[in-house]
Amino acid sequence: CRMNEHGWIVPDWPAPPQVRALITTRAGGASRGVYAGLNLGLNSGDDIDAVAQNRANLRQWLPAEPLWLRQVHGTSVVDAAAVDATPEADAAFARRPGTVCAALTADCLPLLLCDAAGTTVAAVHAGWRGLCAGVIEQALLAIDLAPQSLLAYLGPAIGPAAYEVGAEVRDAFVAADPKGDAGSAFVPGKPGKFYADLYALARRRLARSGVAQIYGGSYCTYTERERFYSYRRDGATGRMASLIWMET
Repeated sequence: CRMNEHGWIVPDWPAPPQVRALITTRAGGASRGVYAGLNLGLNSGDDIDAVAQNRANLRQWLPAEPLWLRQVHGTSVVDAAAVDATPEADAAFARRPGTVCAALTADCLPLLLCDAAGTTVAAVHAGWRGLCAGVIEQALLAIDLAPQSLLAYLGPAIGPAAYEVGAEVRDAFVAADPKGDAGSAFVPGKPGKFYADLYALARRRLARSGVAQIYGGSYCTYTERERFYSYRRDGATGRMASLIWMET
């Protein structure tokens, strides 16, 4: 992936030219202490004024204020052009140019979607609970386009070598996919524990839904301390934003 002049990630994927995407890192920003950098999470425990300044810094590089979601690890999807500020949802899509969809993360998987014609974009927040419950599938239903026309980009999440979970997480994915091979995304760790591969789980859900053009998925928020916030690593921490929009 490319980094822009601010140290943010510009997804390297064959999206049409009118589709723009940006993923922030810790680089820049007014936050201090455990939140040091560009923390964009208002409910993270950081100083509200610092987060407001960070969001204002980001806003300069966007066509509009992003639709910030009140994320609850669920499967609700909203039309970004048809809702008021901060709806309770974990995914948003837009068909109107200049409307910015955003997902905030600090270990959970951010997923960006667009179609090859550049008519629709979406941002999805997919922690293990939302992923297991079907947030990706719900986003694809809301987009309502042929899956073979879609492109997906997996943004920075906690990597498979760092994400240790209990057996109940593996069991939940296996139960949700009884005819599949979801269990292969889990590697045994300590007794009763597994290392989970969020990227593999998301790729599986996308592929099963007919999306074949899948990119990204190579970072680890947990191990790349200087670049990314990580809730699992630090507890009190900031949030990065994965943003997507269509140019007017």
